[in-house]
Amino acid sequence: MRKIIHIDMDCFYAAVEARDNPRLRNIPLAVGGRPDKRGVIATCNYIAREFGVHSALSSAVAKQRCPDLVIVPPNLNKYRDVSGQIHKIFNQYTDNIEPLSLDEAYLDVSDCDEFQGSATLIARSIKDKIKQQLNLTASAGVAPNKFLAKIASDWNKPDGLKTIAPDNIDDFVFNLPVRSIPGVGKVTAGKLINLNIRTCGDLQSYDKGYLLEKFGSFGERLYFLARGIDNRDVKTHSERKSISVENTFDADFKTLGEITAQLPELVKKLKVRLERKGAQDFKGLFVKLKFNDFSSTTVERRAEYLLIDVFEQLAADAFVRRNLPVRLIGVGVRLNSNKDNFTQLTLPFY
Repeated sequence: MRKIIHIDMDCFYAAVEARDNPRLRNIPLAVGGRPDKRGVIATCNYIAREFGVHSALSSAVAKQRCPDLVIVPPNLNKYRDVSGQIHKIFNQYTDNIEPLSLDEAYLDVSDCDEFQGSATLIARSIKDKIKQQLNLTASAGVAPNKFLAKIASDWNKPDGLKTIAPDNIDDFVFNLPVRSIPGVGKVTAGKLINLNIRTCGDLQSYDKGYLLEKFGSFGERLYFLARGIDNRDVKTHSERKSISVENTFDADFKTLGEITAQLPELVKKLKVRLERKGAQDFKGLFVKLKFNDFSSTTVERRAEYLLIDVFEQLAADAFVRRNLPVRLIGVGVRLNSNKDNFTQLTLPFY
């Protein structure tokens, strides 16, 4: 039986800013872009959340909901430094660490001898060291697999710690809302509700074949996660799957011509980023559009080198899906996996 810990820092960016600037403490605080530049909120503290502020919300809307909200620009270099300090604490217990972001990671402590191998005590020790050494709080979830550990870390936020023991898995997942399953968004949740499936217990009533029929390959994942089964390993190295650049513009674009006019500059920036990353071996291109209602769509096509007319066609296909004013445009490439069983020629950029 594996022992997995999921660590999630509480309001990480905002917490670091408040720690370093006493004037930002005990006030509604967010990290994000400027309201007058159509910025969005990256994260906010719990005081701001009481006013309905949340990540990915327009900064202008956030200020409307909370007029006293203080929004500070992100300082990613500082956050990376703090994240490195957090990972040094992780390394005191295990080298089997899967970073998910600067503020979130899985740890497999199955072979850790600290605290006689108690994953709960290890998690508490990690939390205590983060608090003592960095003056930040983290929430932790402890479980036999990644799925349950992730859910457990959200259970008692902020500064929480929850353990799901092997003997308690069946009871825990039975009443768990299906929206808690990773990958179940609004569309899938709507389909499940139409089938009168609202909890994992409801989902357990359906066999794998039926779920495959209704949800395709995702049906198998639903079948196992509804039973608390997740055999994914903690991966110490993750493979980059895509590289992209995007920009939120000061004014919405209402026509396709306005959108395509922005593509050459974005593709130029993408080319520079690809060269910096040493990534010229890719298998597809994509365009992402975010509309003025904050919905977004992505269209992609198989391609082996950058062609502006391909990006233009992808932008056209994306635009007609909603036909709404566009606030953000992104372009990117899908990288070849190391598992691909073919060799691709490196072709020049155009």
